[in-house]
Amino acid sequence: MSRLPVFDSPLLLGFDHFERVIDRVAKSSAEGYPPYNIEQINKEALRITVAVAGFSMNDLEVTTEDNQLVIRGRNAGEDKERVYLHRGIAARQFQRSFVLAEGIEVVTARLEDGLLHIDMLRPVPEPEVRKIKIEKVQPTVKMGVKKIESVELKSVK
Repeated sequence: MSRLPVFDSPLLLGFDHFERVIDRVAKSSAEGYPPYNIEQINKEALRITVAVAGFSMNDLEVTTEDNQLVIRGRNAGEDKERVYLHRGIAARQFQRSFVLAEGIEVVTARLEDGLLHIDMLRPVPEPEVRKIKIEKVQPTVKMGVKKIESVELKSVK
């Protein structure tokens, strides 16, 4: 994996996990099957709709794994008695993954008319201001050891 130059900045501390997420997204975005839509329903709600024609509820599985929404489709055995002159409806197994931001909650998944709808909530966090007390360091006579007066952290909402 090549490093992205934006994450090399010394001002971005602790963002190295984003690099792994971007790499994971790049790998999964190359897949074209099955097609999907992503809608913003309102300020806090999102919906992913996946076209799963030919799959029943028993053939589909929706899970969340490490901030990833994973949709799997495994078509039960094929009907050997059918003879197709043309087969344009893909019924192959698939796995489609979506990386979820921190705090997104999958609420429901429902199958309707060959479309799998997955509804999610993205709560808008309230801004939190935290005041950090500046400490006064007192030099001591012994071996250059310094004494810290006090440490105080407060959350302000």
